[in-house]
Amino acid sequence: MNNQRPISSDEEHRVLQFRPRTPPSSPGAQRGKGTVQPLRVTPERLDLSRYEQPRAEPDNFRQRMLANIAALAFTIALTAIGIWLAVSIADLRRTQDCVLMGRRDCVKITTPHI
Repeated sequence: MNNQRPISSDEEHRVLQFRPRTPPSSPGAQRGKGTVQPLRVTPERLDLSRYEQPRAEPDNFRQRMLANIAALAFTIALTAIGIWLAVSIADLRRTQDCVLMGRRDCVKITTPHI
């Protein structure tokens, strides 16, 4: 078999040397000397006041609370329906497995109490 290799030139295999970035020269800031200069800039306050915007109308806490209660009730109802559906599907699967195995008396018959 004939091995075909692409012809490579020296331009493809060039190693680039990266120089480290140098910080802007400032008095007393030298790398490798082990001296640390104190930070002279006052840090900004760490709160969310700069993102606050004036509101046209005040918050309606009663409406917000009612919406939260409605959302909670909807979530609880959705969870209850999901659990009921899972139990119903499991019961149907159990009954179907019983019938497919050829057994009798697979369905539970409930009688009213007199």
